[in-house]
Amino acid sequence: MARRSRACSLLFPLLFACYAGSAAAQDRIPSHCVALAQGVPGAQVMHKAAFGQPVARDTVRISFVTHATFTLETPGGLTLATDYTGAMPRGAPPPDVVTMNNAHSSHWTALPDPQIPHVLHGWGLNGRPAEHHLDLGEVLVRNVTTDVRDGYTGVRKDGNSIFIFEVAGLCIGHLGHLHHEPDALQYGLIGRLDVVMVPVDGGYTMDLASMRRVVARLRSSVVLPMHWFSGASLTRFLDEMGGEFAIDQRAESDITLSLHTLPPRPTIIVLQPGLYR
Repeated sequence: MARRSRACSLLFPLLFACYAGSAAAQDRIPSHCVALAQGVPGAQVMHKAAFGQPVARDTVRISFVTHATFTLETPGGLTLATDYTGAMPRGAPPPDVVTMNNAHSSHWTALPDPQIPHVLHGWGLNGRPAEHHLDLGEVLVRNVTTDVRDGYTGVRKDGNSIFIFEVAGLCIGHLGHLHHEPDALQYGLIGRLDVVMVPVDGGYTMDLASMRRVVARLRSSVVLPMHWFSGASLTRFLDEMGGEFAIDQRAESDITLSLHTLPPRPTIIVLQPGLYR
């Protein structure tokens, strides 16, 4: 069962009991996102070892795992995975937080690792939209719901979540399985994104012209393409956006970012899926 993020008020006392006397908790660098979480004075939390090499202070490492799954690693040793399906690189410890969207089976799993402390569903239950505001000290996870197509003509309301991660002073957004352009209220709730992960398949989510408008509207400093099934759909997206964004194609599967290393011009950075590399 997913642990509702509103239960985070009960999380800290439990952590204090488990990790009394541990190293001081990481503080989140204030970001310019629209959501601000109140810190817990005196919180002391111990985090397990990082997914990869230690992450430098005030930075975040983003790794493209596969399809729509990225991992975010923090200086305090937290690992968060987006659109988690259970597929992770061999030897990787269970993430601390996973987000999922159930538009397709390639974006979620019904059997997440029971060792994962926080499993956040992007779809609603019992007619209520998903609502997450998970504050882990150095990172805040929140969501903005959007609708998804249901069959040929139907619509499943609030079936997708755009998850937003506020960490190291950055606002990082994952559009999930986005099926329509956000409206004015949704854009307002999303806020300013420094980094955005964008599906560029050109049809399973949105046509490229519509996705181009979304990316242009968000005007993020870093755009990370995902959900591309072939080089053809990725190439079409890059051709569409090349006049407005710089293009940076890399051989690596990960990138480390901070407020001070964001590119001066909005840039699409192509990372290679790293799960099987």
